[in-house]
Amino acid sequence: MAILVCGSLAFDTIMTFEGRFADQILPDQLHILNVSFLVPGLRRDYGGCAGNIAYGLRQLGSEVVPLAAIGNDGAEYLERMRGLGVDVSHVQTVPESYTAQAMIMTDRDNNQITAFHPGAMSFAHQNPVPARSDLQLGIVAPDGRDGMLQHAAQLQAAGIPFVFDPGQGLPMFNGDELRAFIAQATWVAVNDYEGRMLSERTGLSLADISRQVKGLIVTLGEHGCDVWEQGEAVRVAGVKAEQVVDPTGCGDAFRAALLHGLSQGWPLRRCAELGNRMGALKIAVRGPQNYTLGGLQG
Repeated sequence: MAILVCGSLAFDTIMTFEGRFADQILPDQLHILNVSFLVPGLRRDYGGCAGNIAYGLRQLGSEVVPLAAIGNDGAEYLERMRGLGVDVSHVQTVPESYTAQAMIMTDRDNNQITAFHPGAMSFAHQNPVPARSDLQLGIVAPDGRDGMLQHAAQLQAAGIPFVFDPGQGLPMFNGDELRAFIAQATWVAVNDYEGRMLSERTGLSLADISRQVKGLIVTLGEHGCDVWEQGEAVRVAGVKAEQVVDPTGCGDAFRAALLHGLSQGWPLRRCAELGNRMGALKIAVRGPQNYTLGGLQG
Protein backbone atom coordinates (compact mmCIF):
# COMPACT_ATOMS: atom_id res chain seq x y z
CA MET A 1 0.00 0.00 0.00
CA ALA A 2 1.16 3.55 -0.76
CA ILE A 3 0.76 7.08 0.59
CA LEU A 4 -0.25 9.85 -1.81
CA VAL A 5 1.54 13.14 -1.12
CA CYS A 6 -0.13 16.11 -2.81
CA GLY A 7 2.17 19.12 -2.69
CA SER A 8 5.06 20.96 -4.26
CA LEU A 9 8.43 19.95 -5.62
CA ALA A 10 10.81 22.88 -5.41
CA PHE A 11 14.42 23.93 -5.41
CA ASP A 12 15.40 25.72 -2.21
CA THR A 13 18.08 28.40 -2.28
CA ILE A 14 19.00 28.72 1.38
CA MET A 15 20.96 31.70 2.69
CA THR A 16 22.41 32.21 6.14
CA PHE A 17 22.34 35.66 7.75
CA GLU A 18 24.67 35.74 10.73
CA GLY A 19 22.84 38.53 12.53
CA ARG A 20 19.26 38.96 13.73
CA PHE A 21 16.46 40.27 11.54
CA ALA A 22 15.07 42.10 14.57
CA ASP A 23 18.25 44.20 14.77
CA GLN A 24 18.01 45.24 11.12
CA ILE A 25 14.31 46.01 10.68
CA LEU A 26 13.09 49.18 12.40
CA PRO A 27 9.39 48.84 13.30
CA ASP A 28 8.71 52.57 12.93
CA GLN A 29 10.24 52.58 9.41
CA LEU A 30 8.30 49.70 7.89
CA HIS A 31 6.48 52.08 5.54
CA ILE A 32 9.81 52.84 3.82
CA LEU A 33 11.45 49.45 4.32
CA ASN A 34 14.72 49.15 2.40
CA VAL A 35 17.06 46.56 3.88
CA SER A 36 19.90 44.42 2.60
CA PHE A 37 21.28 41.34 4.34
CA LEU A 38 24.82 40.03 3.84
CA VAL A 39 24.52 36.23 3.54
CA PRO A 40 27.94 34.52 3.64
CA GLY A 41 26.34 31.06 3.50
CA LEU A 42 24.40 29.97 0.40
CA ARG A 43 23.44 26.59 -1.00
CA ARG A 44 20.80 25.00 -3.22
CA ASP A 45 18.80 22.03 -2.01
CA TYR A 46 15.99 19.81 -3.18
CA GLY A 47 12.81 20.90 -1.41
CA GLY A 48 9.08 21.47 -1.65
CA CYS A 49 6.62 19.88 0.74
CA ALA A 50 5.86 16.85 -1.45
CA GLY A 51 9.55 16.17 -2.02
CA ASN A 52 10.48 16.61 1.63
CA ILE A 53 7.65 14.43 2.90
CA ALA A 54 8.38 11.77 0.28
CA TYR A 55 12.04 11.77 1.35
CA GLY A 56 11.08 11.23 5.00
CA LEU A 57 8.62 8.48 4.16
CA ARG A 58 11.24 6.60 2.16
CA GLN A 59 13.67 6.94 5.07
CA LEU A 60 11.02 5.20 7.18
CA GLY A 61 10.42 2.51 4.55
CA SER A 62 6.94 3.60 3.41
CA GLU A 63 5.83 3.46 -0.21
CA VAL A 64 5.08 6.97 -1.45
CA VAL A 65 3.48 8.50 -4.53
CA PRO A 66 3.95 12.28 -4.95
CA LEU A 67 1.22 14.12 -6.83
CA ALA A 68 3.13 17.19 -7.97
CA ALA A 69 4.34 19.26 -10.91
CA ILE A 70 7.85 20.20 -12.01
CA GLY A 71 9.14 22.51 -14.72
CA ASN A 72 11.54 22.18 -17.61
CA ASP A 73 14.49 22.26 -15.18
CA GLY A 74 13.24 19.38 -13.00
CA ALA A 75 14.81 16.30 -14.65
CA GLU A 76 17.51 15.98 -12.00
CA TYR A 77 14.90 16.12 -9.24
CA LEU A 78 12.98 13.27 -10.86
CA GLU A 79 16.13 11.20 -11.07
CA ARG A 80 16.83 11.83 -7.40
CA MET A 81 13.32 10.71 -6.45
CA ARG A 82 13.64 7.57 -8.56
CA GLY A 83 16.97 6.83 -6.88
CA LEU A 84 15.23 6.96 -3.50
CA GLY A 85 12.63 4.46 -4.65
CA VAL A 86 9.84 7.02 -5.02
CA ASP A 87 7.06 6.32 -7.53
CA VAL A 88 7.14 9.42 -9.76
CA SER A 89 4.52 8.24 -12.24
CA HIS A 90 2.16 11.03 -11.13
CA VAL A 91 4.64 13.90 -11.25
CA GLN A 92 3.59 16.15 -14.11
CA THR A 93 6.21 18.01 -16.17
CA VAL A 94 5.18 21.51 -17.32
CA PRO A 95 7.52 22.37 -20.24
CA GLU A 96 6.69 26.09 -20.34
CA SER A 97 7.49 26.70 -16.66
CA TYR A 98 10.32 26.48 -14.16
CA THR A 99 10.14 24.21 -11.15
CA ALA A 100 8.96 26.08 -8.06
CA GLN A 101 11.76 28.02 -6.36
CA ALA A 102 12.02 29.04 -2.71
CA MET A 103 14.58 31.61 -1.59
CA ILE A 104 14.94 31.19 2.17
CA MET A 105 17.01 33.42 4.46
CA THR A 106 17.61 32.26 8.04
CA ASP A 107 19.01 34.41 10.85
CA ARG A 108 20.98 33.32 13.91
CA ASP A 109 17.74 32.79 15.90
CA ASN A 110 16.37 30.50 13.15
CA ASN A 111 13.81 33.08 12.05
CA GLN A 112 13.15 32.84 8.33
CA ILE A 113 12.21 35.17 5.48
CA THR A 114 11.10 33.36 2.33
CA ALA A 115 10.40 34.47 -1.24
CA PHE A 116 8.62 31.86 -3.33
CA HIS A 117 8.11 31.53 -7.09
CA PRO A 118 5.37 28.93 -7.69
CA GLY A 119 6.32 28.05 -11.27
CA ALA A 120 4.99 24.63 -12.24
CA MET A 121 3.18 24.36 -8.91
CA SER A 122 0.53 26.69 -10.35
CA PHE A 123 -0.51 23.85 -12.67
CA ALA A 124 -1.20 21.38 -9.83
CA HIS A 125 -4.93 21.46 -10.54
CA GLN A 126 -4.30 19.86 -13.93
CA ASN A 127 -2.96 16.74 -12.20
CA PRO A 128 -5.89 14.94 -10.53
CA VAL A 129 -5.79 12.32 -7.78
CA PRO A 130 -5.15 9.05 -9.64
CA ALA A 131 -7.58 6.14 -9.59
CA ARG A 132 -5.35 3.58 -7.88
CA SER A 133 -6.46 0.81 -5.55
CA ASP A 134 -3.18 0.82 -3.62
CA LEU A 135 -3.53 4.31 -2.11
CA GLN A 136 -3.95 3.85 1.63
CA LEU A 137 -4.01 7.47 2.72
CA GLY A 138 -2.85 10.88 1.60
CA ILE A 139 -1.93 14.39 2.55
CA VAL A 140 -2.88 17.73 1.02
CA ALA A 141 0.20 19.85 1.68
CA PRO A 142 1.00 23.38 0.40
CA ASP A 143 0.62 23.51 -3.38
CA GLY A 144 -1.17 25.59 -6.00
CA ARG A 145 -4.41 27.01 -4.61
CA ASP A 146 -6.73 25.32 -7.09
CA GLY A 147 -4.78 22.09 -6.81
CA MET A 148 -5.23 21.97 -3.03
CA LEU A 149 -8.97 22.60 -3.33
CA GLN A 150 -9.44 19.96 -6.01
CA HIS A 151 -7.19 17.31 -4.47
CA ALA A 152 -8.97 17.52 -1.11
CA ALA A 153 -12.36 17.07 -2.81
CA GLN A 154 -11.03 14.23 -4.97
CA LEU A 155 -9.51 12.38 -2.02
CA GLN A 156 -12.77 12.62 -0.12
CA ALA A 157 -14.75 11.43 -3.15
CA ALA A 158 -12.38 8.47 -3.55
CA GLY A 159 -12.78 7.53 0.11
CA ILE A 160 -9.07 8.00 0.83
CA PRO A 161 -8.44 9.35 4.35
CA PHE A 162 -6.07 12.31 4.34
CA VAL A 163 -4.24 14.91 6.40
CA PHE A 164 -4.98 18.56 5.64
CA ASP A 165 -1.69 20.45 6.05
CA PRO A 166 -2.24 24.04 4.86
CA GLY A 167 1.19 25.28 5.94
CA GLN A 168 2.30 28.53 4.37
CA GLY A 169 -0.54 28.21 1.87
CA LEU A 170 -3.14 28.90 4.56
CA PRO A 171 -3.48 32.66 3.80
CA MET A 172 -4.70 31.79 0.28
CA PHE A 173 -8.02 30.53 1.64
CA ASN A 174 -10.98 32.24 3.27
CA GLY A 175 -12.95 30.93 6.21
CA ASP A 176 -15.53 29.05 4.14
CA GLU A 177 -12.83 27.28 2.14
CA LEU A 178 -10.89 26.32 5.25
CA ARG A 179 -14.03 24.99 6.92
CA ALA A 180 -14.64 22.89 3.79
CA PHE A 181 -11.09 21.48 3.98
CA ILE A 182 -11.67 20.51 7.62
CA ALA A 183 -15.00 18.88 6.77
CA GLN A 184 -13.33 16.78 4.05
CA ALA A 185 -10.17 15.87 5.96
CA THR A 186 -9.57 13.01 8.38
CA TRP A 187 -6.78 14.77 10.27
CA VAL A 188 -5.42 18.34 10.36
CA ALA A 189 -1.78 19.29 10.99
CA VAL A 190 -0.57 22.86 11.62
CA ASN A 191 2.11 24.68 13.58
CA ASP A 192 1.10 26.97 16.43
CA TYR A 193 1.04 30.12 14.28
CA GLU A 194 -1.01 28.41 11.57
CA GLY A 195 -3.31 27.02 14.23
CA ARG A 196 -4.13 30.50 15.48
CA MET A 197 -4.73 31.74 11.93
CA LEU A 198 -6.90 28.71 11.15
CA SER A 199 -9.03 29.40 14.23
CA GLU A 200 -9.35 33.10 13.41
CA ARG A 201 -10.38 32.52 9.79
CA THR A 202 -12.84 29.71 10.46
CA GLY A 203 -14.25 31.01 13.74
CA LEU A 204 -13.57 27.55 15.20
CA SER A 205 -11.47 26.90 18.29
CA LEU A 206 -8.84 24.16 18.17
CA ALA A 207 -11.15 22.06 20.32
CA ASP A 208 -13.97 22.63 17.81
CA ILE A 209 -11.77 21.62 14.88
CA SER A 210 -10.63 18.47 16.66
CA ARG A 211 -14.25 17.37 17.10
CA GLN A 212 -14.77 17.46 13.33
CA VAL A 213 -11.82 15.21 12.49
CA LYS A 214 -10.10 12.17 13.97
CA GLY A 215 -7.27 14.33 15.24
CA LEU A 216 -5.64 17.76 15.13
CA ILE A 217 -1.89 18.10 15.59
CA VAL A 218 -0.36 21.46 16.49
CA THR A 219 3.43 21.44 16.36
CA LEU A 220 5.36 23.66 18.77
CA GLY A 221 8.97 23.40 17.61
CA GLU A 222 11.37 22.38 20.35
CA HIS A 223 8.45 22.16 22.79
CA GLY A 224 6.93 19.21 20.95
CA CYS A 225 3.31 19.27 19.88
CA ASP A 226 -0.27 19.21 21.11
CA VAL A 227 -2.42 16.29 19.98
CA TRP A 228 -6.10 17.19 19.98
CA GLU A 229 -8.75 14.48 19.88
CA GLN A 230 -12.46 15.10 20.46
CA GLY A 231 -11.90 18.47 22.10
CA GLU A 232 -9.11 17.36 24.45
CA ALA A 233 -5.41 18.15 24.05
CA VAL A 234 -2.37 16.18 25.20
CA ARG A 235 1.11 17.69 25.10
CA VAL A 236 3.71 15.40 23.54
CA ALA A 237 7.11 16.54 24.75
CA GLY A 238 9.76 17.62 22.30
CA VAL A 239 13.03 15.83 21.66
CA LYS A 240 16.28 17.71 22.26
CA ALA A 241 18.32 17.93 19.07
CA GLU A 242 22.03 17.14 19.13
CA GLN A 243 22.55 20.53 17.52
CA VAL A 244 20.40 23.21 15.94
CA VAL A 245 21.65 23.81 12.40
CA ASP A 246 18.75 24.43 10.00
CA PRO A 247 14.97 24.37 10.63
CA THR A 248 14.09 24.14 6.93
CA GLY A 249 11.97 21.03 6.37
CA CYS A 250 11.46 20.11 10.03
CA GLY A 251 7.69 20.31 9.67
CA ASP A 252 7.79 18.06 6.62
CA ALA A 253 9.94 15.51 8.46
CA PHE A 254 7.32 15.53 11.24
CA ARG A 255 4.53 14.98 8.71
CA ALA A 256 6.38 12.09 7.11
CA ALA A 257 6.50 10.41 10.52
CA LEU A 258 2.84 11.22 11.10
CA LEU A 259 1.82 9.61 7.81
CA HIS A 260 4.04 6.59 8.39
CA GLY A 261 2.53 6.00 11.80
CA LEU A 262 -1.03 6.45 10.55
CA SER A 263 -0.35 3.94 7.76
CA GLN A 264 0.71 1.46 10.45
CA GLY A 265 -2.45 2.03 12.46
CA TRP A 266 -0.66 3.67 15.38
CA PRO A 267 -2.42 5.90 17.91
CA LEU A 268 -2.02 9.57 17.09
CA ARG A 269 0.18 10.21 20.13
CA ARG A 270 2.68 7.56 19.03
CA CYS A 271 2.75 9.11 15.56
CA ALA A 272 3.51 12.49 17.14
CA GLU A 273 6.29 11.05 19.28
CA LEU A 274 8.01 9.72 16.15
CA GLY A 275 7.39 13.07 14.46
CA ASN A 276 9.18 14.92 17.26
CA ARG A 277 12.15 12.56 16.95
CA MET A 278 12.27 13.02 13.18
CA GLY A 279 12.16 16.81 13.57
CA ALA A 280 15.06 16.71 16.02
CA LEU A 281 17.13 14.64 13.58
CA LYS A 282 16.33 16.95 10.69
CA ILE A 283 17.15 20.23 12.45
CA ALA A 284 20.67 18.96 13.13
CA VAL A 285 21.41 18.78 9.36
CA ARG A 286 21.49 21.44 6.68
CA GLY A 287 18.84 21.15 4.00
CA PRO A 288 15.43 19.49 4.07
CA GLN A 289 16.47 16.20 2.46
CA ASN A 290 19.93 15.44 3.80
CA TYR A 291 19.24 13.78 7.16
CA THR A 292 19.31 10.03 7.80
CA LEU A 293 17.58 8.10 10.55
CA GLY A 294 20.56 6.07 11.74
CA GLY A 295 19.46 3.97 14.70
CA LEU A 296 16.00 5.53 14.95
CA GLN A 297 13.40 2.88 15.66
CA GLY A 298 9.66 3.54 15.24
